[in-house]
Amino acid sequence: MRRAPLLLAALLALGCLGALPSAAGAAKTVWLCKPGKKDNPCEVGLRTTRFSPSLERLGVDAVKRTRKPKFDCFYVYPTVSDQDTPNANFDIDPELRSIALYQAARYSSECRIYAPVYRQITLAALFGGGAPNAGQLAYGDVRDAWRRYLKKFNRGRGVVVIGHSQGTFMLRELLTKEIDPKPRLRRRVISALLLGGNVTVKQGRDTGGDFKHIPACRSRTQVGCVVAFSIFNAPVPAEARFGRTAEPGLEVLCTNPAALGGGSGKITPVYPSEPFAAGTTIGATTLAVGFPVPEVSTPWLTAPDSYRARCSSAGGADVLHVSSLRGAPVLNSVPDAGWGLHLTDANLALGDLVSLVRTQAAAWLRAQRG
Repeated sequence: MRRAPLLLAALLALGCLGALPSAAGAAKTVWLCKPGKKDNPCEVGLRTTRFSPSLERLGVDAVKRTRKPKFDCFYVYPTVSDQDTPNANFDIDPELRSIALYQAARYSSECRIYAPVYRQITLAALFGGGAPNAGQLAYGDVRDAWRRYLKKFNRGRGVVVIGHSQGTFMLRELLTKEIDPKPRLRRRVISALLLGGNVTVKQGRDTGGDFKHIPACRSRTQVGCVVAFSIFNAPVPAEARFGRTAEPGLEVLCTNPAALGGGSGKITPVYPSEPFAAGTTIGATTLAVGFPVPEVSTPWLTAPDSYRARCSSAGGADVLHVSSLRGAPVLNSVPDAGWGLHLTDANLALGDLVSLVRTQAAAWLRAQRG
């Protein structure tokens, strides 16, 4: 936990990198998750123990995986590496397997998941102030993996792009350079879930910041669009950088997955029952957020309708504000109020995000047939 107070500033420094130059050369892609891969952390059982908001056990849901998924998910994970070099190598360390389980595996009920290992900027580099070309190297791996996915595996299928934190920063660049300017590829993207990474739009608009053509998602059947938010459950401090941008005429995009058209809605948290990899920095900070994980026999647990969410611009910060309902746990900002609930952005509304992806994919497939 000693590292945790430094992590926000480090992540925000990464977010300020702006446009990353193209990396020279292409390394062979190592897949953390890919269909057919042995010991795949993105393909686990889906049976789920259901709780009330106050964590009273209600029953078990036999969630089934689609036998032949008709679309794909391309996932880029956040900053998790505890390696002591500026950039991680291609080893599949325990923290990579854990983050894939926490953030991506639930989507396997709907899609085939492709998740590349990339030489991300490590926690050690971020604590030390970064390193020359570290962002370039990380982005080059993500870009090359995307191109390899398109060439070898996509075959015209629709794809949902999913990222969080450093993963979102990488995907913002990927969409800006590789997808947004190309109508053919834009038509292949069902949606992009870009969480905890300050996606920008023109003030009062749904495009015009990071992306010229890819708009914010404003209905459950809209496709080719972006869902983006950072979660807070208390007033956003003036010094917090999530939800804020210094770019004139721009604002940070907030889309509420429970009420894309506006207003508030109840969200459903979903968490794996397996603890995050022991002895890791992110594992320790994740525990400090304070969402209890009761002992269960199923791989997952959920507490439907435990929180109410709405997009808020109070204090000039555009964030997804959540409040606890019916005795649901009040979660902790870790390590301080400037983080908000960044460490649980991907799980607190995971039930809603998976449902949204299912609906959007169905709309995309209907459009292809029509």
